[in-house]
Amino acid sequence: MSTDIEWTDEVWNPVVGCARVSPGCENCYAERVAHRGLSERHRGLTVAGKQGPRWTGEARFVPEALGKPLHWRKPRRVFVNSMSDLFHENITFAQIAAVFGVMAATPHLTYQVLTKRPARMLEFFRWMTATAPMASIDGRLVDLATIKALNQLLHDANVGEIAFGGAERWPLPNVWLGVSVEDQKRADERIPLLLQCPAALRFLSVEPLLGPVDLRHVDADRAGHESMCQIDTLTGRHTDMGRPCHTVERIDWVIVGGESGHGARPCDISWIRSVVDQARRAGVAVFVKQLGAAPVFHRHTTDDVPADHLRMSLDNGRWRLLGMRDRKGADPLEWPEDLRVQEFPEVRRG
Repeated sequence: MSTDIEWTDEVWNPVVGCARVSPGCENCYAERVAHRGLSERHRGLTVAGKQGPRWTGEARFVPEALGKPLHWRKPRRVFVNSMSDLFHENITFAQIAAVFGVMAATPHLTYQVLTKRPARMLEFFRWMTATAPMASIDGRLVDLATIKALNQLLHDANVGEIAFGGAERWPLPNVWLGVSVEDQKRADERIPLLLQCPAALRFLSVEPLLGPVDLRHVDADRAGHESMCQIDTLTGRHTDMGRPCHTVERIDWVIVGGESGHGARPCDISWIRSVVDQARRAGVAVFVKQLGAAPVFHRHTTDDVPADHLRMSLDNGRWRLLGMRDRKGADPLEWPEDLRVQEFPEVRRG
């Protein structure tokens, strides 16, 4: 299904339904879309409430959607589960393995897997390591458990087995893993877990940005390293009392943006600017998606705002920017010049 999400080309939803897990979920667009009954598979996943629709907490695996990417011949970026979370607790590891099997079988596609459940994502990879023997098929190393799960589910969906083209190594070189980070608490909790997951590329979706966030520094032990060092997550450098140690896994891409849609919470332009600055100083690709529907700023920064958008109202000591033509604040021409950056990462090989 094509999409208007700026940082991807296609969405693929082998899982539907979800549950709120943190403040970033408060105005979930997928929740509202599912409540409208996008298709029969979405019915019953939400309930009406005083504040609008809410997820019931159920997630459903959709076997008939599993084989969809097998028919896409043109290379493209594919956002996995825009309507759910692949690592939802209701989805079995065998089902997740089948999704990874499809991704392995379509190496010409680039998959962007984003989750708010990195602890379960890490648990899945540990399960794979512990239970899945490797075998050589046509000279390639593949995971037998993944292929078995994939072909069983494809068979159940009347798709039939596939000829596995596979990847030459794990992690799959065409799969990017990311976590959503809306505030400092979620950054501190989720980034260290992401760093422990095997990925060709790791990314952050800092959206909806709800406060200032330092993305860079986590304790080494929180990222799975037995050390008292600090890790700079954007460069991979260890430091011990300010002295360099060695390098480890790092973040390769940062997406950032304010909240859009009904009830959008304010996003201070200085918060977005800080994230962009952190990424650029570390040489990490950064993609500013939008300022959001309620961008705010401090009075001394008004020179950064295009002159024809200086209709303002006071918002808790900050100025709220009014009169933007784009309701999501997604038109770069309406942004301060230093925020007009939409970069994509390069996958590190080897």
